[in-house]
Amino acid sequence: MMVPAALLLLGALTAVLAPRLLARAEWPEREPVVALWVWQCVVGAVLLCFALSMLLSAAAAWLAVRGRLFAAAPHGVVDAYALGPTGGPWAVGTALALAGGGLWTGARLTREVLRARARRRARGAELLVRAPLLPGEDPAGARLVVLEGTRPDAWWLPGAAPQLVVTTAALGRLKGSQLDAVLAHEQGHAQARHDWLLHCSRALAGGFPQVPVFAAFEAEMHRLVELAADDVASRRYGRLTIALALVGLNEDRGVFGPFPDPQPHVSQRVRRLLSAASRLSAGRRLRLTALATLVPAVPLVVALMPGLSALT
Repeated sequence: MMVPAALLLLGALTAVLAPRLLARAEWPEREPVVALWVWQCVVGAVLLCFALSMLLSAAAAWLAVRGRLFAAAPHGVVDAYALGPTGGPWAVGTALALAGGGLWTGARLTREVLRARARRRARGAELLVRAPLLPGEDPAGARLVVLEGTRPDAWWLPGAAPQLVVTTAALGRLKGSQLDAVLAHEQGHAQARHDWLLHCSRALAGGFPQVPVFAAFEAEMHRLVELAADDVASRRYGRLTIALALVGLNEDRGVFGPFPDPQPHVSQRVRRLLSAASRLSAGRRLRLTALATLVPAVPLVVALMPGLSALT
């Protein structure tokens, strides 16, 4: 029973320490795409620790599970894990608790996805009422929808027929290629499927609000996906263009005023674009990506080490 306990301890330490280490790092703001990958690997490693601990605890608690899990393994491999004849109440409780956590996570994710689809369908139906299709317009094609509105706003409505929605007030604010930059920003979200990252982060944070890594994961996903989409737009139209577009869309919302900002990430994004900090070197980006990819391999090594040692 040492391996399931070691995996639980590894998962708990990663969940507590990883957010603190990443919060101290300065490079994520310069490389948001790499930071997104690092966060996914860290969260994946935590979930993998708990999943492997659940499997081995279940194998210790119930002989039927053990027989299926080690069906193709030599007898010495099973002995190497020291599961014993029965794992006792600790193994049963751990397996049931972790299985319940997995089911709860799946339920939260399903709920989040269904709610997002319902919201998207409702907004799509509202758009069709306020901006119906013109004669001969392809309903399956991407649309630029202009809505009457006094508040400057623009957003991307994903789906089978994605649409960029812009209010008339936003058209009055966005000059030159700023509208194209906003379109590139929103297309960056759609192409990278940032909506799925947000769904997963909200499901984990909502299901387990007391777990530090999941709460930080949700907060960082909201911030990093915006920075990544800003970079997509700035590479095509320049940092100044997308910064001015952000100012034009948000200057009436108190974002840049002296009072507490209800959306602090907007002013931070503008300052980041205007500061034009250099990117990390290609070699360092590659090293960070490779190192992050190895993080989920650690629980696999811990789980497989006794069996591999028995074989050698």
